[in-house]
Amino acid sequence: MPKGIFFTLAFALFASTSHAEGLTILSETTTSDGTEYSIKLQILILMTLLSFVPAFVIMCTSFTRIVIVLAILRQALGLQQTPPNQVLVGIALIFTLLIMRPVWTKIYDTAYIPYSNDEVSLMEALATAEKPLRRYMLDQTQRKALEQVSKIAGETSIESDQDIPFLVLLPAYLLSELKAAFQIGFMLFLPFLVIDLVVASVLMSMGMMMLSPLIVSLPFKLLVFVIVDGWGLLMGSLANSFWISG
Repeated sequence: MPKGIFFTLAFALFASTSHAEGLTILSETTTSDGTEYSIKLQILILMTLLSFVPAFVIMCTSFTRIVIVLAILRQALGLQQTPPNQVLVGIALIFTLLIMRPVWTKIYDTAYIPYSNDEVSLMEALATAEKPLRRYMLDQTQRKALEQVSKIAGETSIESDQDIPFLVLLPAYLLSELKAAFQIGFMLFLPFLVIDLVVASVLMSMGMMMLSPLIVSLPFKLLVFVIVDGWGLLMGSLANSFWISG
């Protein structure tokens, strides 16, 4: 049975069973402050949102730029599986949490705390949480990418940043992150490329045609990278490449 049909039947069975038992899982109440959903429905919404957390971490944060740059660095050094993918993802995740700490703090203070104190509804909390994240994404998004995506989506009547739909902002942000990551990766490749060229020229002048230049240049590239404190410089430069408004 196809997965979509299975989930549809399961949801229909769940809804009909709940209705038969008199449960108000999918109920909503209209008040003067807006629409309020039942606690069970709020839990269902939160559980659904949790399933999108991995995609959210990849697409809406600094994770994409960091992990791409780290992968390019590994390729520039000539290392195939060192550091392994799990280590690169772990480094990118930790620095993502660190770099985006102001955004997380603002979301926690303005959205989560009022919602946990029953001062706002779930929908109001989500709308409030979107504002600092949207501001962060706009700060990193290039206008050229935003205009291009807007044309693709047919959104030509956008007058201000607040009018930009999130489904337009997200791909524009991803394009900007990819461009920035490859620009940083290009700058990383240059010094290691120079080392490869020098080592290859020396080996050819010595007549060592059968010796692979990559084997000889690898220790020199590692030595240079360690001497200049490459990890510290790289992560510091990556952190400074993100602009987070207060």
